[in-house]
Amino acid sequence: MQSRVFVTGLGVISAIGNGTGETLNAIQNLKSGIGALTLFDSVHRDTPVAQVGYPREELTRLAEVDDETVPHTRNTLLALIAAQEAMAASDWAQKDIANSGIAMATTVGGMDFNELFYMSLLHEDTHKDIIPFLDNADGTEKVAARAGIRHHVTSVSTACSSSANSIMLGARLIRNGKLERVLVGGMDSLTRFTLNGFLALEILSPTGCRPFDENRNGLTIGEGAAALVLESESTADPSRVLCEVTGYANANEAYHATASSADGHGALMAMAGALRSASLAPSDINYINAHGTGTVINDLSEGRAIEKLFGDNIPPLSSTKGYTGHTLGAAGAVEAVFSILALRHQLLFPCLNFSTVMHELNLRPVTRLTPGKLKHVMSNSFGFGGNNTTLIFSGI
Repeated sequence: MQSRVFVTGLGVISAIGNGTGETLNAIQNLKSGIGALTLFDSVHRDTPVAQVGYPREELTRLAEVDDETVPHTRNTLLALIAAQEAMAASDWAQKDIANSGIAMATTVGGMDFNELFYMSLLHEDTHKDIIPFLDNADGTEKVAARAGIRHHVTSVSTACSSSANSIMLGARLIRNGKLERVLVGGMDSLTRFTLNGFLALEILSPTGCRPFDENRNGLTIGEGAAALVLESESTADPSRVLCEVTGYANANEAYHATASSADGHGALMAMAGALRSASLAPSDINYINAHGTGTVINDLSEGRAIEKLFGDNIPPLSSTKGYTGHTLGAAGAVEAVFSILALRHQLLFPCLNFSTVMHELNLRPVTRLTPGKLKHVMSNSFGFGGNNTTLIFSGI
């Protein structure tokens, strides 16, 4: 018999705050983290972003690291901050870690160090000791060391579905009896590389993202990290259980290197697969935290998939990227935390900046903070290359 998978700890840091308390307060007060770029100099500084509001020195203090002895990338600092909140909430320090593992995710890795030292590394050895920190797995390894995990250490990088896939992997390891406890999540920091790259794709909004709006004009790049502690039913302390991971699915349609399929086929496969995994019907879903990037293609593709799956009975839905921007590899975990907060507090979160229904669809997201009766929440994370993942969290 497969084990049930429970969430016993949450941690998050993003443009709207550090920790689940600040995050929920910002959501309830409709406080968006989208604003001007101040983190680094750029010729594109007029493009709005969603950056974490702490300088490096403060992140170092919050992460409780000695940065002079061992340098830490911004990516790793964000991951450590989120992970330590999740571990504290689950009482991780008191657990037997023999059957524990970690699966963390990112896309940008240590790119901020790469941007700082790349030219010098071409010509001299002065900064060669930072080369290992450029790796995508560096954040995972440092969080694993903080958690005391020496085995079952995995890093995931599947574009914008990365950390949703880390959650799915952790849940599968527990459900199939391979591990009893897994620390999962993701992190991505804002860098010139990501800002310039998405500008080159011509999909960044010049004004701030407007998910599912007829007049949407692109996504907003954000940064952040989130972590969840997953536990089997044999080890989870009932007093710390927040919810259950009941469903998950990944479907890679491989339609295009960056674009979603126009008919939403991949998104539909992921959502339908997650429902099958959870043994639920579409009518059981009470709220969808949509991927909802604010790009012309994604929102139409996802909207079409939702209409095909749910028909005339679409549950309340919204995209929370109007708060945090698109946190890339961290998005799946950040929005998983948001989904669990919605479930725990029985709230439907609004889709900021929405005003006009898309003419192709009859899809109107939630626009006000609204009390709800939530038992099952669906969270979508759709990545480049058609790597689409859906998670379902259920109340206990």
